[in-house]
Amino acid sequence: MRWTIKPIPEQESIKHLSKELKVNSLIAHLLLQRGITNYSEAKKFFRPQLTDLHDPFLMRDMEKAVARIEKAIDLEENILVFGDYDVDGTTSVALVSTYLQETYPNVATYIPDRYSEGYGISYQGIDFAEDNGFSLIIALDCGIKAMDKVAYAKKKGIDFIICDHHRPGPELPDATAVLDPKREDCEYPYEELCGCGVGFKLIQALASKKGETALDLLPYLDLVATAIGADIVPITGENRVLAHYGLQVMNSRPRTGFRAIINQLKKTELTITDVVFIIAPRINAAGRMEHGQHAVNLLTATDLEQAQKFAVEIEQFNLDRRGLDQEITEEALHQIVQNREEERYTSVVFNESWHKGVIGIVASRLTETYYRPTLVFTKSGDRLAASARSVKGFDIYEALQECSEHIEQFGGHKYAAGLTLLKEEYGRFKNQFEKVVSETIDPKLLTPEITIDSKIQFAQITPKLMRIIKQFAPFGPGNRRPVFMAEGVADTGYGKGVGEGEKHLKLALTQKGSVPIGAIGFNLGEKLGIIKNHQQVDVVFSIDENEWNGSVNIQLKLKDLR
Repeated sequence: MRWTIKPIPEQESIKHLSKELKVNSLIAHLLLQRGITNYSEAKKFFRPQLTDLHDPFLMRDMEKAVARIEKAIDLEENILVFGDYDVDGTTSVALVSTYLQETYPNVATYIPDRYSEGYGISYQGIDFAEDNGFSLIIALDCGIKAMDKVAYAKKKGIDFIICDHHRPGPELPDATAVLDPKREDCEYPYEELCGCGVGFKLIQALASKKGETALDLLPYLDLVATAIGADIVPITGENRVLAHYGLQVMNSRPRTGFRAIINQLKKTELTITDVVFIIAPRINAAGRMEHGQHAVNLLTATDLEQAQKFAVEIEQFNLDRRGLDQEITEEALHQIVQNREEERYTSVVFNESWHKGVIGIVASRLTETYYRPTLVFTKSGDRLAASARSVKGFDIYEALQECSEHIEQFGGHKYAAGLTLLKEEYGRFKNQFEKVVSETIDPKLLTPEITIDSKIQFAQITPKLMRIIKQFAPFGPGNRRPVFMAEGVADTGYGKGVGEGEKHLKLALTQKGSVPIGAIGFNLGEKLGIIKNHQQVDVVFSIDENEWNGSVNIQLKLKDLR
């Protein structure tokens, strides 16, 4: 692991902010690192308000989108709400369809089949719209590169409104409206919305025409918060507001489908981390193992008994998914060793029998073992399909662009993408991708990095500090839980390995005679020898709480020690 300490803000800035906010210098230091320089910005950070949300009509084509939906309702047209099969897509479809159905009945949903249709807008979906009399399709979390398919729909007299957040290509589809904050000609103030976030801006615009405000749309924000967490978009700016209020809804009055999942859990309050690791995988499992429509059915359910049946079904999909991804990960790791590719700059593996629904998870698992840009391929119809994952600091989307001569189509983000290619292009693509990455990646990016906010003394770790850090939540990209480094730390002699195979490390740490603080290091069991015999070490950790037998104590979550 590389330990990198973030730049220390200027002392004058720390003093000024500390005085203005009446906080200690450590808190001022942490806030300045997050771009917060004055009282007004701190107030927005600690007390997000729905009034901080931007005017949705600042997004290019929003007027056109609203006008087309209003026209469809006036003329009693059938509207099809179409979305991707992942969490962002299914939450988007649930969001927009349920909002429209509150006042207009002629609305249906469509999620493409991951296996027969693939990602994004499909010809099959357009044919379904034509056969069933839909004249308007609202596409969510997809469509920004679907030029041919939108043109195909137009010939059939079907209009498109596209709500996407992926990077556009050199040209845009000929749709009635294209809502995407990443459009070069869009001056919307915040670019980092997820697909469900763009869908929310659409319903916010529609609601404003009726005199409604964002407060009236509060019940929809549990969906938006789930998509924000699952899609790993920055939890800054507008996303922070949406996630903050979405979590409040999730914990106080969640929609029926979420309640059916939460009822199975032993948690009293969900954080964004719980959304990412508990809620999102279950919703995703429907599209991975069976069909994304199962997730939409759960998220739009209004009867708790029915929702609980859907939740049990989805729980089984999730169990099946976990078994499969473990099995395929082992096969992929074996393939890398068998091909003697342990020392390459990339991991590119293929097996035509691998389940398409879990190759994205497998790609993430491989990066945990071989920390480098990774693609996992499987057979999809008469093509090969892959999920791509990157490492921090390396733009895999740009690397794929450099290999585009071998790719049929691709899309995604800096750190995650998907693509298809012809089987005969696989070998040439694999070699080209290795060449591009080896020539462009900074070698230090191939070692995992721990980014440290600040050095700290154990004497500074107090219940008050813990209370303030909790107010930094929700945590995520752009606002990670603060990470600290402490030097000259020793275990009291309590240290031991815990868990299956003693793979985790449990310690009681002290510094310069301080009161011992409990610490847990997941997957750090092999480092037990380093802290034997009161050996002094440096540790990197976040500050958390541990609840045991009704008692809550500060606990350090270790990330590394040396």
